[in-house]
Amino acid sequence: MACAALCVRTFLHVPKLEACEIGCRTLHTTNRRASKEYYDVVVVGGGAGGIAMSARMKRTLGAGKVAVIEPSETHYYQPLWTLVGAGAKQVATSARPTASTIPSGVKWIKSTVQEFDPDRNCICVADGKEISYKYLIVALGLELQFEKVKGLPEGFGYPKIGSNYSVHTVEKTWKALQDFKEGNAIFTFPNTPVKCAGAPQKIMYLSETYFRKTGKRSKANVIFNTSLEKLFGVDKYRIALENITKDRNIQVNYRHNLIEVKADKQEAVFEKLDNPGETITYKYDMLHVTPPMGPYEVQKNSPLADSVGWLDVDKDTLQHKKYPNVFGIGDCTNLPTSKTAAAVAGQSAVLHGTISKIMKNEKPVKKYDGYTSCPLVTSYNTVILAEFDYSCQPLETFPIDQGKERWTMFYMKSIAMPIIYWYGLLKGIWGGPAPIRKLLHLGFK
Repeated sequence: MACAALCVRTFLHVPKLEACEIGCRTLHTTNRRASKEYYDVVVVGGGAGGIAMSARMKRTLGAGKVAVIEPSETHYYQPLWTLVGAGAKQVATSARPTASTIPSGVKWIKSTVQEFDPDRNCICVADGKEISYKYLIVALGLELQFEKVKGLPEGFGYPKIGSNYSVHTVEKTWKALQDFKEGNAIFTFPNTPVKCAGAPQKIMYLSETYFRKTGKRSKANVIFNTSLEKLFGVDKYRIALENITKDRNIQVNYRHNLIEVKADKQEAVFEKLDNPGETITYKYDMLHVTPPMGPYEVQKNSPLADSVGWLDVDKDTLQHKKYPNVFGIGDCTNLPTSKTAAAVAGQSAVLHGTISKIMKNEKPVKKYDGYTSCPLVTSYNTVILAEFDYSCQPLETFPIDQGKERWTMFYMKSIAMPIIYWYGLLKGIWGGPAPIRKLLHLGFK
């Protein structure tokens, strides 16, 4: 959520006002107070975490007491973009009007945040309005930073290049895949945290499958250039993926970070992270870019951030480490787990319990175990369903070996999960598969 307008503080002598009234002012309200609103709970961000928590808090507190700040007119189910980029789904099927996702009885403040002022329980938004709260839930997500790669985002104006991470570039991936004739098909992973860390590989496996189906595989060099030291952080799934790349003759180059795209020449420049200053240039006939990502500036520059800009929350309760009436969920936080919609689901149930206890002046009981999931799409009809916790140990829902490619998991990814998202998670009902796991594993973890 970008913060476009300016926020100006006044240090002139003024009569004593309510805390929020002396907070944020814009150039348009220099000589008069900005309008002010109050809600028991304010949620910043209307993505998966923000809408889920809005629904839960509205059920807890009732209508008119919860507000969500979100500027976007459209809400996207982003996990579907993996299949959109491979031509298996249409981008329109991932979109719904934001208005249709806002729970009834929750106020939608269609604006961007200029400033967090947690010492005054106040937020300043772009139109000069001041929003005060008793409890704050930050669900800002993270920011795509294509501009940190030289030659981007303008390089997307050329053919042969796309990215499944943006609604503006995901269809370019499918076009590049269709137009591929021969040469290098390169897939990248940046030297930053990312959301859905498996996605850069998913489109690679789908593309390799497409090349085989269309008779182009013998002319394709499929290359995965990743800044990481290994394919996946959980050994069980890493071994399975390494076997797939070996069996399908996919070249994996570790510690290679994309720093420049020369789209007019169809060249991609990578730095070798283990040899500072050394670069290598590849020609490409298809390039899929996973952009660098990071926290939004409005959060990074606030008292709520840790040393690198992520929301500083307790990993067990999701309560802010400094401000006890502030909480966080999802990609914007510094929780040491993979940033996925599945993680948001698990976090939403725990966070609801945490806030409910805090509201009663009681100590939170529920603890988030770091549960996250990544359906690793390996073809147009197979998925390895990776599920794991903070310790990077498998935390699987089904009593089968989820480290194997299965068609059942593909249909769960492509059909069941979108339904669970729209009608479970966003309604504040779905809090992850923990109860199902417990049942299927006879009460054992």
